[in-house]
Amino acid sequence: MNKHRHNFVETYDGLVGFGYDRKTDENTVAYYLQKFSDDKLMEIIKEKLLDEELSEIFSLITRLLKNHLSEQEYHNLFLKDITHKD
Repeated sequence: MNKHRHNFVETYDGLVGFGYDRKTDENTVAYYLQKFSDDKLMEIIKEKLLDEELSEIFSLITRLLKNHLSEQEYHNLFLKDITHKD
């Protein structure tokens, strides 16, 4: 059974654009991230990214995870480690 899902991008039928309102911005970011992380796209783009771009993406994601998730949420939601307890 797969642990990861990308259902939002498959079912979202709202506006994809940034700057309209907070909810549209949130949905657009979710949409873009799911599109960006598609296996086929990642296969192509990861080799084209500069070292600095790879570092920038990694640093941004790491910072967001540290700033907005508890340790329990990080293990359960990001690492998919449901056995982790605080």
